[in-house]
Formats: sequence, structure tokens, C-alpha cells
Amino acid sequence: MNISESSRNILGRLSLPYTVVFWAIVTWYTITLGISRPKFGVVILGASVVAYTLSQMRDTMADENYLETGLLLFILGYTVLMTGYILAIFDTLFFVRVGYALWYEYLMAALMILIIIYLTYREFGLAFTGVVFGVIIYARWGNYFPGLLNHGGFSWERIILASSLDFAGIYGSLTQLVAAWIAMLMLFAGLFRAYGAFDVIKRIAARARTYSRSGAAQSAVIASLIIGMITGAAIANAAMTGSFTIPLMKKDGIKAKTAAGVEAVASAGGQIMPPVMAATAFVMAALLSISYVEVLVAGLVPALVFYVSVASGVHYRAISQRETPEDVDQIEDEPDHPLFNQELKTRRDLFADAIKFGTPFLILIWALGIARLTVSTAGLYASIAMVVFGVGVPVVQSALEGNGLKGPFLKGLQQTIDGLEYGLRLFAPIMIIVAVVNGIVDLLNATGMPGVFSLYILQLAGGIMLFGIVLAMLICIILGMGMPTVAAYTIVALLVAPTLTGEYGIPVLAAHFFVFYSAMLSGITPPIAMNVIVTTGIAESDFWASAFEAVRIAITLFVLPFAFVYNPEIITEPFAVQTLYSSVLLMVGAICLVHALNYNVNEMNRLFSYALRGIYAALGIIAMVYPGEIVRTAAAVGFVILLFGQRAKWGIHQPRPRLVERPQVRE
Repeated sequence: MNISESSRNILGRLSLPYTVVFWAIVTWYTITLGISRPKFGVVILGASVVAYTLSQMRDTMADENYLETGLLLFILGYTVLMTGYILAIFDTLFFVRVGYALWYEYLMAALMILIIIYLTYREFGLAFTGVVFGVIIYARWGNYFPGLLNHGGFSWERIILASSLDFAGIYGSLTQLVAAWIAMLMLFAGLFRAYGAFDVIKRIAARARTYSRSGAAQSAVIASLIIGMITGAAIANAAMTGSFTIPLMKKDGIKAKTAAGVEAVASAGGQIMPPVMAATAFVMAALLSISYVEVLVAGLVPALVFYVSVASGVHYRAISQRETPEDVDQIEDEPDHPLFNQELKTRRDLFADAIKFGTPFLILIWALGIARLTVSTAGLYASIAMVVFGVGVPVVQSALEGNGLKGPFLKGLQQTIDGLEYGLRLFAPIMIIVAVVNGIVDLLNATGMPGVFSLYILQLAGGIMLFGIVLAMLICIILGMGMPTVAAYTIVALLVAPTLTGEYGIPVLAAHFFVFYSAMLSGITPPIAMNVIVTTGIAESDFWASAFEAVRIAITLFVLPFAFVYNPEIITEPFAVQTLYSSVLLMVGAICLVHALNYNVNEMNRLFSYALRGIYAALGIIAMVYPGEIVRTAAAVGFVILLFGQRAKWGIHQPRPRLVERPQVRE
């Protein structure tokens, strides 16, 4: 055994006890609130950096990259030192020495900030790191910037204080929020996956292909929305579910570019789906000083519109391409993919899966929506339930079948350990990126950039609201390119949302949903479109063709934010009678817009087809956005009449493809 393998084995042995201690600390805090939130934020940020570094060191050792391994080892040791130092003199820093520090503390804090930025670069790439350094340059030398951008410029000492030692920046309120609220939900997500829930979801999605005309494409929508709702990581979701759904779609006769586009859009949408909505919902609740449940309730109608419109777009695209030769009538076994070589489950197995995964998830929904417990407490209850049912259900099932109990019990324990480790791997990068974003937000606030940004938008829009919100959407998309959604939302919530609320009088919650959805679009909008880049690699398709397919399928997402502005009751009063009617009109308009871009009629004259598409698009946009129910209703009725007329004259779809054979469930 060489040195590299020996070191990796040591790290592997250290990983488990470290993971257990990490989650023990989080659980202790959730139950007791034994220390202040700022102090807990310092602890969890330091612990997350150590966990992430340990994970990265195992990879660098495997690659025999000793330079990076040495650097990561230094980062690990220094993080422990810096975290310990802050905790040792916490009361002095927090209560006494506010606004200044000792000379060596400036150096220590500066190095810690650089470490966080470097780890952000390792995980999220150069684009976001460039934004970070751009903000630092602007804060330091703002006196050299022209016009409204000009400010006095900050000393290095002030930048360091605002970024760390004053418990702002990397140790600020957002970092503390994520540590206190989101950690437990990430533990639940890790356990949920380790006990096999994601594979069950994928099997359900794969089976759904046999019941739908659009076949495997709908499986991507189902799997990605559910998994993405829990993990909240659009890019990771695209890679994880795309490795399963994209080959399935291609095998089903769907073009590679369309398969990549479908998965990119579905993965992006997972993070807007209640009842979890991932990290962004927690950040929004904190910024607006409202409850997490209020954010979830506000997101119900937009999420439903997103799902129905995307499912409709996927249906149109898939049935126009899906082939039905004899060799794709049924899924063939693929021994390299575990989902294709498992025996069909018995009804008892299906019932056991429903109990094992459904009960903890229902407990989470109950704790958040009915009992109105804190997010961390809800995550704790759901995680405990997941362990109990994840280990207990297979043991009980084995006992009922007359088999031994030791095997299922030991397997359950191993899955529990895997869940703890996966939950930490999922949480650590989120903690790091939020720390960096917190630093960006606090520095920009100190420079007065939000007010300057509002003035620029007003000047460019000429005071016209429509131009202003179109410009705001473009800015949100540009700022969000290459960033995780939680980072993109936080920045645009600071820079763009105040303009919408202060200058145009848009309700605060509606404005924040506008910038949230707009920032999310960066994942599928070229030229960056990180979701599409990932799915294109899996599908082996052309990037630009795949990006066009993604935009075509998700066209309603580019219009939906404007509905929040002109019809804010959809967000602010989701259960009022008028709102329900407005939501129905929104849904009809979304389907109309999807139909405009995706229906397929071979017999129709091309010029007439383009004109008809234009009419459909105009009716859809009016029904979704126009601030008047009479006009919106007329547009929706016009769509229905036109649709039935088109169906009677030309038909809408190509001939119905032959469905694949449905798998039988054994008794």
C-alpha cells in the first residue's frame, strides 16, 4: 500500500466520527438552543469548511496531487485555528471590540476570507469567484469609479471588519440562518437518499413512461422536480437524475438535444416546488422577516403553473419525436444501471416503500404547515422518523416474511451512516457559498450600491414600468449566470428588488418572487446556462440546440414573473376567491403559450402556421399578464375557441404513438 492509499484510508476512518460529531452538534443546538446563533454560525461554518476540505483531500490524494493536498491540509488546520480563536474571545469581539480589531486579527481574518473564496472557486468555478473579487475591488477603490458608482472607497481594515470580524460578511446573518435552519433539512435529504428514496422515485418515473404518450420525457419531469425539491441543487440534480432520464428518453426515440433541454428545465424547477423549495425559501423568509410557511404558500400557484406548463411543453416535444419501432416497445435490461436489473416489486414491497418514505415526508409537511414548528425542529422530527422507518420497515418486513432480522438491520445501519455522510456533503458547499454571498451583500450595502442600482434602472427605463421590469429581469438573468440559485437570488434581492418595491410600488413578496424566478432562469439561458451544459454533456448533444429546446419548453417561465408584477394577488393572496380565478386564467394562458411554440401540424401552410402561433402567443401572454380580468378572460376564451377550431380543421398532434407494454406487478 503506497502513501496515498494509506492517507486516504486514514481520512476515510476519520470521516465517520467527524460526521457523527457534526450532526450531534447540530441536533444539540436544535433541541436546546444552548448557544447564541452568531456563535453557532461560527462553529458550523468552520465545521463545514473542515468537512468540505476532508472530502476534497480524498479526491486530490486519489489523483496524487500532493500540492493541492498540502494546500487543503493547511486550510483544514487554519480553519480549526481561526474558529477556535473566535470562539475563545467571542464575547470580546461581539460586545466590546466592535468596529476595530488588533493588527494580527486583521491578518487572520483576511486569510480566512481568502480561504472561503478559494473553496468557493473549487466548488462553483471562476465566474462566481470573479464577481466576488469585483465587489472587493469596487469596495476598496470606489473613489475611482465614474458617476453614480463613485463612493469614498474603503480601507482594507474596514473591508475585513465588514466581511468577518464584526460578525457580518462570512459570519453574518445569512450564514447564521443557514446554520440554524437548513442543516437539519439537509440531514433529512441525505437520509432520504441513503435509504433508497431517490431510486424509488426514479422507478416510479420510469414506470410512468408506460402510461403517458410523452413517455420517458415525463419521467424526467417527475424525478427531477421531486429530487430537486429536496436537494435544491439544480446543477447537481441535472447530473444525478439526468444520468438516468436522458438515456431513457433517447432510448424512447427522443432527440438528444430535446432530452438535454427537458432535463435542464425540470432540474431548474425542482427548487421552486413546495413544500421544501430548498435553501432559497429560507433566505427569502429571513430577508423579508416573514415565516417560512408564508413563502411556501405564496409559491404554490407559481409552482403548479410551472409544472403544468413544463409537462405540457415536454408532452408536445416528445410526441412529435418519439419513435415506435419494434426495438423500443419495451425497456431493455441495462446491466450497468441498477434501476434496470431489479425484479419487479411485489405489492407488499410497494406498500412498504410508501410507508418508509411517505411517513417521514408527511411528518415534515405536518410540522411545517400545520404545527407551524420551526424549520430546524421540523427537519429534526422528519430525520428521526426517517431513521426509524428507514431501519424499522425492512426489519419488520423481513420478520413477516420469515427471514432473519440481522441482515436488514445491519443494512439499515449502514444506510444511516451513508445518509449522515451524504447530508454533510450536501450541506457543506451550501454553507460556504452562503458565507461568500453574505460577504458580497454586506459590502455592497456598505457602498450604497442598491440605491445606485435603482437609479440606473429608472434612468434606463425612462420611468416606464414595463421597460423597468424587463430590464430588471435581464439584470437578474445576467447576475445569476454561473451562480447557484441561492447566491443569485440573494444578490438580486439586494440590488433589483428594492427598485421594484420602492419605485414601482410592487408588493414586497411579489417583487422577491419576480427576482427569484428571473435569477433561476440563468440556469437555462444561454450563453452560460449551467444546467444545459451538464445535460448536454450527458446527452452528447449540441449546446446551442439544447439551450434552444430548454427555452422553448420553459417559455412560460420567462413570462410568469411579469404575472407576479401585474397580478400580485397570485402571490400575496393565494387562497382568495378572486385569486383562484386569476390563477385559472394564469394556467390557461401558460398552456396557450406552450401550445403556441410547441404544437406540430404537418398539413398547415407554414406562413399561416407562423401567424397562428403568433396569435396563440399573444393570447397566452395577455391571459397571463394583463392587469384586468375581463381582458384576460376574453383572451382565455379566445384560446379555447381557436384550439377547438384548429383541432377540427387540422388536428394538433401527430398520430398517437404505440404505448410501451406496461410492467405487471406480482401479487
